[in-house]
Amino acid sequence: MDVSMMLGARFGRTKDMGDEMAIEVNHLWKKFRLYHEKQHTLKYALLSGHRAIFEEFWALKDIHFILKRGQTLGIIGENGSGKSTLLKILARILRPDKGEVSTRGKVSALLELGAGFHPELSGRENVYLNGSILGLSYKEINQKFDEIVGFAELERFIDMPVKNYSSGMYMRLAFAIAVNVNPDILLIDEILAVGDEAFQRKCLEKMYDYKTRGKTIVFVSHSMDHIRNMCDEVIWLKEGEIQVRGNPNKVVNAYIQYVNLEEQRKGKAQQQVEGSRWGSREIEINRVEFLADGGQSKTLFETGEKFIVRINFKAHRKIEKPVFGIRIDRADGVCVTRPNTKLNNVFIDSVQGEGTIEYVVDSLPLLPGSYLVTAAIYDYHCLHSYDHHEQLYEFQVTPGREKESYGVVKIPGRWSMIEQRDSLAND
Repeated sequence: MDVSMMLGARFGRTKDMGDEMAIEVNHLWKKFRLYHEKQHTLKYALLSGHRAIFEEFWALKDIHFILKRGQTLGIIGENGSGKSTLLKILARILRPDKGEVSTRGKVSALLELGAGFHPELSGRENVYLNGSILGLSYKEINQKFDEIVGFAELERFIDMPVKNYSSGMYMRLAFAIAVNVNPDILLIDEILAVGDEAFQRKCLEKMYDYKTRGKTIVFVSHSMDHIRNMCDEVIWLKEGEIQVRGNPNKVVNAYIQYVNLEEQRKGKAQQQVEGSRWGSREIEINRVEFLADGGQSKTLFETGEKFIVRINFKAHRKIEKPVFGIRIDRADGVCVTRPNTKLNNVFIDSVQGEGTIEYVVDSLPLLPGSYLVTAAIYDYHCLHSYDHHEQLYEFQVTPGREKESYGVVKIPGRWSMIEQRDSLAND
């Protein structure tokens, strides 16, 4: 596959869609072949008459939508749901088997890490190579070169062969080139997951700037917070089909609810993937669960709903004055709260055998997002860890009836106009 196809189309095919139309996808279908045996050489196939055994797999099924100029569309779904395939068709890397795609304006795509970079060329040479592929003249690249390199923060390494770049350096340079060709349509496939926190913020700020300038963005991400805050509309793909399309909160909530139900169905009500555990284990945490007002266990809550963290434990011997605590972090690392029994003046003389303790929030103030919970048991001085479960549990919050959707917590404040002066009348 040549470099221009990997980076995306220079110009999409257009038709008379009106000035406000950016992308039209009309009943799109795409299939692949799934082979069930090891592939042999062409020589083997010709001499033996052997035919490969495969089945056809429909990666996309009857996808249709219209995106207006200046809108940002988010695409979410599990791995293998067809998200990347859809973006590659929008970028003219893949062709549909049925249906058609129409785009209006210059398209810039950031689909694969370092796609289109020549590993033996330097960063400088790749800027000129990729810029020309994406439609810039040599003079235009010269004018934008310092801005591209400065945005990527690669001034010291720009003359180094890109084969020696880290994945983060690849991503920074690729993103800097993609956004500086001034496209009308920008396609991004989860590449913001690579790189440090500071550069991710810079990329998001650039995308917000594109929105304010009326650019069209199609954004694939597993970050539901980014999807909620960035997008005007969201599509949830499942097994190649559109499940829900519409308001970001509505679609994200439906998707999260589906994921949680699937985990519960598979006996995985609590996600224990990213965190870690340590402690002497004289007391062990056997189970942590989140409960609603009626006592049912769940991981999806609404802002303002009752929220209970229940910790089941077992003390293998008598332990004097233990301290139980939790910490709630937003998924992006912001610490929301870290209460414990000692700080809340709940003193426990001793524990032995099995027991249960709960932390109850009558009205959950958290705004929509994903949150990680740490549960721990320490000695009275909070120096010795009996059992510490670092970010081993996760729950999600949806807006419910609350209209506020930005920030971390819902603070019960109110607005009132005290005085208004007509300054123009006094001039």
